[in-house]
Amino acid sequence: MIPYTVNIKLAARTLTGTLNLQNRTAVDWGWQGLIAQGCHSSILIIDPNTSQTIQVLERHKANVVKVKWSRENYHHSLSSPYSLRLASGDASGKIIVWDVVSGTAHCEIQEHSKPIQDLEWLWNQDASRDLLLAVHPPNYIVLWNGDTGTKLWRRSYAENILSFSFDPFDPSNMALLTSEGIVFITDFSHSKPPASGGKKVYIASPHASPAHTKPPPATVPAPTGAKKALNKVKVLITNEKPTAEAVTLNDCLQLSYLPSKRSHMLLLYPREILILDLELSQTVGVVAIERSGVPFIQVIPCAQRDALYCLHENGCITLRVCRSTTAAPDETDPEQAVQELVYDLRSQCDAIRVTKTVRPYRMVICPVNENNAALTVSDGRVMLWELKTHTGKAMSNPSSGLSPLYSPISFCGTPLGQNQKRILDLSLNTMIGQGLLTGEAPSLSPQQEVQLKFLLTGLLSGLPLPPFCLRMCPPLTTKNISHYQPLLAVGTSNGSVLVYNLTSGLLHKELSVHSCEVKGIEWVSLTSFLSVATSAPNNMGMVRNELQHVDLPTGRCFAFRGERGNDEPAIEMIKVSHLKQYLVVVFRDKPLELWDVRTGSLLREMAKNFPTVTALEWSPSHNLKSLKKKQMAAREAMVRQTVSDAEQSVESSVISLLQDAESKSETSQAISAREHFVFTDTDGQVYHITVEGNTVKDGARIPPDGSMGSIACIAWKGDTLVLGDVDGNLNFWDLKARLSRGIPTHRGWVKKIRFAPGKGNQKLLVMYTDGAEVWDTKEVQMVSSLRIGRNVNYRILDIDWCTSDKVTLASDDGCIRVLEMAMKSASYRMDEQDLTDPVWCPYLLLPRAALTLKAFLQLQPWSGSFTMDISQVDYSEKEEIKGLIQEQLNSMSNDMKSVLQDPELNLLQRCLLVSRLFGDESDLHFWTVAAHYIQAFSQARQLSVPPAEGPQGPPGTPQGHLDICHDTLCESNYFQKFQLERVHLQEVKRSSYEHTKKCADQLLLLGQTDRAVQLLLETSADNPSYYCDSLKACLVTTITSSGPSQSTIKLVATNMIANGKLAEGVQLLCLIDKAVDACRYLQTYGEWNRAAWLAKVRLNPAESSDVLKRWAEHLCSPQVNHKSKAVLVLLSLGCFHKVGEMLHSMRYFDRAALFIEACLKYGVMEANDSTNKLIGAAFVDYARLLRSWGLREGAALWASRAGGAGEQLLEELFQGEGAGPEPSPGEEEAEQGLDTSE
Repeated sequence: MIPYTVNIKLAARTLTGTLNLQNRTAVDWGWQGLIAQGCHSSILIIDPNTSQTIQVLERHKANVVKVKWSRENYHHSLSSPYSLRLASGDASGKIIVWDVVSGTAHCEIQEHSKPIQDLEWLWNQDASRDLLLAVHPPNYIVLWNGDTGTKLWRRSYAENILSFSFDPFDPSNMALLTSEGIVFITDFSHSKPPASGGKKVYIASPHASPAHTKPPPATVPAPTGAKKALNKVKVLITNEKPTAEAVTLNDCLQLSYLPSKRSHMLLLYPREILILDLELSQTVGVVAIERSGVPFIQVIPCAQRDALYCLHENGCITLRVCRSTTAAPDETDPEQAVQELVYDLRSQCDAIRVTKTVRPYRMVICPVNENNAALTVSDGRVMLWELKTHTGKAMSNPSSGLSPLYSPISFCGTPLGQNQKRILDLSLNTMIGQGLLTGEAPSLSPQQEVQLKFLLTGLLSGLPLPPFCLRMCPPLTTKNISHYQPLLAVGTSNGSVLVYNLTSGLLHKELSVHSCEVKGIEWVSLTSFLSVATSAPNNMGMVRNELQHVDLPTGRCFAFRGERGNDEPAIEMIKVSHLKQYLVVVFRDKPLELWDVRTGSLLREMAKNFPTVTALEWSPSHNLKSLKKKQMAAREAMVRQTVSDAEQSVESSVISLLQDAESKSETSQAISAREHFVFTDTDGQVYHITVEGNTVKDGARIPPDGSMGSIACIAWKGDTLVLGDVDGNLNFWDLKARLSRGIPTHRGWVKKIRFAPGKGNQKLLVMYTDGAEVWDTKEVQMVSSLRIGRNVNYRILDIDWCTSDKVTLASDDGCIRVLEMAMKSASYRMDEQDLTDPVWCPYLLLPRAALTLKAFLQLQPWSGSFTMDISQVDYSEKEEIKGLIQEQLNSMSNDMKSVLQDPELNLLQRCLLVSRLFGDESDLHFWTVAAHYIQAFSQARQLSVPPAEGPQGPPGTPQGHLDICHDTLCESNYFQKFQLERVHLQEVKRSSYEHTKKCADQLLLLGQTDRAVQLLLETSADNPSYYCDSLKACLVTTITSSGPSQSTIKLVATNMIANGKLAEGVQLLCLIDKAVDACRYLQTYGEWNRAAWLAKVRLNPAESSDVLKRWAEHLCSPQVNHKSKAVLVLLSLGCFHKVGEMLHSMRYFDRAALFIEACLKYGVMEANDSTNKLIGAAFVDYARLLRSWGLREGAALWASRAGGAGEQLLEELFQGEGAGPEPSPGEEEAEQGLDTSE
């Protein structure tokens, strides 16, 4: 049997309750896999997999309004480790950047004293990961260094800024949502504030259009509502300020760029979502809600697929996926095929019951996998929904017109092996395949059709609304240590009693005991308590009193006072004696009652002339010895009786007989010890009363102390008796020395005083209306104090001790805090916590241990099989760290373990899977692109494609293509199709001359001359550019490839470019098929993205490869410093050797070695004289890195594969068998820094 140990040390913690309205927007789900949520002035850190709160951060004085996790898109090493960093902003304008594991603040930032409107970490450059952009009301955006708290720059705008959104494809673009419209900024940079005021765009509200006021005619078939609205909403975005009546300003709730495709943005209104194409500033899609539907609150666009998670006002989350644009086969007119982007409703979860106090606030989705959503509700609940697929044909009605969704046939970017294990719902892009584009043949292989559904996989609930009353169970003693649980009973205003286990901080039981507010709780044993509740008084001042006895293990309640309790004065307090024998019930205007707790019988109801009680306390000194003697005598008598009752075998132990006898004797003969209590009356006179059995004796009376007012409470422990009065005086009586000392605290009414548990512990907790204090009664001096307005901003409702050195406070912000005696509310260290379920979060480990864990999971080539037990590996490290790593390995789900141990899982899949597990954004992007192109090029090799087509990968790779969210990294042919389709859509939607002109320009660049001429000829005769456009149309149609005309046009184009008309010059060059020159000019003038776009859509593979290589060089240059992007560009060109060199030179040793290993496996890189140097260097550096982390076997293996370069290292490894880990090159500094911190 496992020895049962009790964790006596309770962690300081906060139990949170309902949210404040200002907390509504304060929730974020980070790449690290955790959810942060603001609750009043504290921040909860929630682990969504096990749905438990693992940290509460307390330092803000005002309500938290925004929280943001830092991004993980950088390469992790000892110098830039995996760390949990969170920024939070509150309603008083303070921003705190947290180190979440230790619960401490990195820095605090204050600019103004108004609530922070928006916060975001900058993720777009390799130089610094500490930059934090914040909106300080009314109209400032400020860039801060989130590590040091220094201000880098600040910029003000004309209107009030509500929120902002960064363009995920181009870090220099951002959009501000202001009270009047949108401001587009195109020159955002971290080094200096944006120079221009941005381009202002006003939004005419869609409701101004008549489609919403006039009901659709009944005769027309169904699609009228939304379609009609769409036609009317053609022009939504204008550059002039619209007229007053056309605008209901700012009912735009949200603006975000779509991360799934470039330069698209969504605007959210309560009843529709508009999708804009920013190149045209034109609506290309609308998701509208029918008249009877529930309005939107929020929408989150996904990156992995073009899909939207929408949250509605009834708490329902819906998933809408963009429809594939392939025309249905039965549609005759291809023009009708692409009318707009349509988002089909694919799945929805159950709504919640919305009441006055219960409303859905916000939803967040997991950024790594995009298939989990969390919903925060105003009552403090967090609901965790998971998106699941189930296969099979749709049962739904076929006329709904939804095309089926298919699941992809690959796992982690690689086609599935024959009997390979896979995790079905790993992430959104492994659940739903890519949408098809027009003109693409659907793949011939049989695909699995899937339906999506939401599943509720977790629920966290908070405390109900205050007020609360608290009572901790009886203290720990040497006798009950084997089965003690630190339980805290919380009585609530709706009559239920919640019992929390303070070791884990989890709800142990919720018992619905009363029908009205609970006024007091007293424990009568470790597993049962009495609770009292009183209803609101009637006009006579009478109430209904409920006194219930509750047994915790069974949950059985019974009315302790039987039929009594209706129409009587309210119960003021209940007090149970120290030996848990007697109970005193004190009423407001009625003499007290004395009950026997064990039998539940009324011992005495006092006479009418009994004095009115203002305060009462049982004496801790009782005659326990005489009780023991009486009990033993009775027991022995009982044992004799019991033995003669049943002639049992001798083996039955005496102990069990004694126990048996004990229970019988207690009940049959009421043996009871003498106990005393003291109370004061309204004049301050102290009475002393003795109770024994059912006899009650009146003892001494002590006259009132002249310095004290009306006594409000009494506490007694050992030889010290303390009285507190309504004027804030404390009177300490030393009963042994017969001395009394009065101390005025000047804090008003003393509400409650309690002594701390534990022998000889004379600390005293005092509660006032404005806070609390801890006193030491031996020295008669104050130890610590808490006062509203001075060091906290909440009122205290109730107090109690939970252990001899920890107190618990219930406050009116709906929280219950367990604090040290100093009563400083502080966050705790996460790694010291005792969690009931282990949490998978490598970020909690020491930096070195987290990296070791990653290396351990990525590759274990030293043994044939794959193990999940780190003790089987030669790993020299402190045992406790090993234990922590093993705990992390054990906390993975069984599915994940079996997939990782599956021998079929190849290296690329493993690296992708581990980067998902770690939530490592930069790794994930790198391995997604690498896996795709390594396979594409290795297939091209097997088909032995002539070198001309090589760099681009053959068009028909059975592999599918990279998702369009990778933008210019996609294959050219796919990228071209996508762009053509987009222009086609723009054409359908254009509604002004400006739009038509832009469409024509795009078509010319794409080489669609016939269509462009048609558009140019549409220009009306009264338009000033009518002549110009007509000539341009003639020029486009008559261009011939004759020498003179070509040279003339080229000359004109170069002159135009030289005189600042870049776009027009580029167009002319594209007309005469000189797109290569056009790209070169664009690059010369700094239009790098435009050049890459043009190269992708117009040039042959070899030429486009040159252009993109130049772009990669530019990205590597020190002034741009975006090497990580350059690596991805080179990957898409198949320059694997160059990528390996770059990774190695950037000191990404682990990524470089694993990448080269994968290239060699797939045969896209060969070990020959030119590559051996790189291979050797990369492998030996990775080996050194592994050795510095303590993975000796891994180091030996990689060193042996590095050829000559690794020989020296191998020797060192075998010589220094017991030498322990040594620092690797270039990481010595980090190592030293680490040793000091450990």
